[in-house]
Amino acid sequence: MSEYLPSPPSPSPTTKQEMWDLRFLSMARLVASWSKDPSTKCGAVVVNGRRIVLGLGYNGFPRNMKDNEELYQDRETKLSRVIHAEMNAILNSSSSTQGSTLYTTLEPCNRCAVHIIQAGIKKVVTPMSYDRWPESFDYFKEAGVEMVLYPPLPHHMYM
Repeated sequence: MSEYLPSPPSPSPTTKQEMWDLRFLSMARLVASWSKDPSTKCGAVVVNGRRIVLGLGYNGFPRNMKDNEELYQDRETKLSRVIHAEMNAILNSSSSTQGSTLYTTLEPCNRCAVHIIQAGIKKVVTPMSYDRWPESFDYFKEAGVEMVLYPPLPHHMYM
């Protein structure tokens, strides 16, 4: 477990910021449902300081490439083609992501972490999961990216 694990906020929103965080995490969950990947559905939302959505993304194949079901069934093919939700949200952003916040349904992998940092995103909000990517937390700490981890919440608690 990484040393850079901030204390999670309360599972019940108590501040205006926690309320907004849960709303955008809920939006990321909706966006995740658009993924055709049968095994992993991840969604991401990039938001600026005025709470305006800049970009949305889910894990899937690039535009104009075949994305039929059998390509998702072959793990090697799937992994070679998939763009992660975080990258799609950054690439789909309507304006600069400098100083923005990224909300994602899964903790970012180490490759997404370095792209998040390079995109100038200053805050990442995600539900806690299984600490599969401890390097990501270390990278964010080194680069001064704030991490906010929420406990995994039941569907009805997202607003």
